[in-house]
Amino acid sequence: MAWWRCNRDRRKSAGGGGLVSCLRSFLQRRTFVNNWTEVTIWTSTTGIDAVTGMLMDLGIDGFVIEDAQDFADFLQDTEIYWDYVDESLAKEKKDTETNVKIYVEDSPAGAELLAQVNAGLAGLRARDEAHAFGRCVTELASIRQEDWENNWKQYFKPFRVGQTFLIKPSWETCEPEEGRRILEIDPSSSFGTGTHNTTQLCICELERLVRPGDRLLDMGCGSGILSVAAHMLGASDIAAVDIDPNAVKIAAENAEKNEFSLRTHVGDVIGDAALSEEIGGSYDIIVANIVADVIMGMQYILKDKLKPEGTLIVSGIIAPRADEVQQSLLDAGFVLDRRDQSGDWVAMTLHQA
Repeated sequence: MAWWRCNRDRRKSAGGGGLVSCLRSFLQRRTFVNNWTEVTIWTSTTGIDAVTGMLMDLGIDGFVIEDAQDFADFLQDTEIYWDYVDESLAKEKKDTETNVKIYVEDSPAGAELLAQVNAGLAGLRARDEAHAFGRCVTELASIRQEDWENNWKQYFKPFRVGQTFLIKPSWETCEPEEGRRILEIDPSSSFGTGTHNTTQLCICELERLVRPGDRLLDMGCGSGILSVAAHMLGASDIAAVDIDPNAVKIAAENAEKNEFSLRTHVGDVIGDAALSEEIGGSYDIIVANIVADVIMGMQYILKDKLKPEGTLIVSGIIAPRADEVQQSLLDAGFVLDRRDQSGDWVAMTLHQA
């Protein structure tokens, strides 16, 4: 027996139907899809809203919550509703750490998703000065992280993106194609294989916008794939920023694989004035493939770092939140040039008013 709780307010706002809907999604994933791995996110009762909100911003609307406080509240009310509560269950759940469970596929898409989740959790940890959200880390069921990261690689083959790129993982070989640049990437545990809709939307915009000699800022760089693409398109001074030190390390390594040096910065630019100053400004192009809340949280920072005639590309925005993000950026003084959608994901290109 397990004790499940679903965040009803958030589920309803996302079009769900509370506990039944949450468990239905859970069962569908477990029953009809092969090669899924259970990911447990360790958090706290206070952190449930922050974690589930981050998950829904990533398009994850099927999750199961096991809340220690819910079970404690349930035990206090047993004399009203129950004649008997299994003692072994009570003992098991007494010291349970609150957690949220999701499921990811052993595929490049699953790797992208897990990397996004880990990046989102890194952001929550960085902003949780009171440590109210718990550990905010992931644990994979019945499989080592290293083994899982290697399992999905068998599905990651060279593929075309946009008009000019042929993206390949570092462990694959492929023949050059006329009119296409080979972009070699090893995402490791960071977001950015190039298979995700948001990454491809950004690459297509970079193809359209980057000019030789442009200065570019990659906010939330992940694997560094957008920085590498910008370099190959002619950008000459590229700064890559991520809240996760491991992502920045991987981005720098991927830049070296593609024979250039990347200027990297680690930290949360929203709450770190020294970091913001270190990154500098006067960029021709800023690309931020993150999530809706973070884009809105740093909108004035992005505006300050962009040249008056510069261009901002934002993505990582799930379609139901696109209007909210767009209005927020317009209110901050940006003008929308174009808005593109691929699947459930939206990218926007803007300039300063």
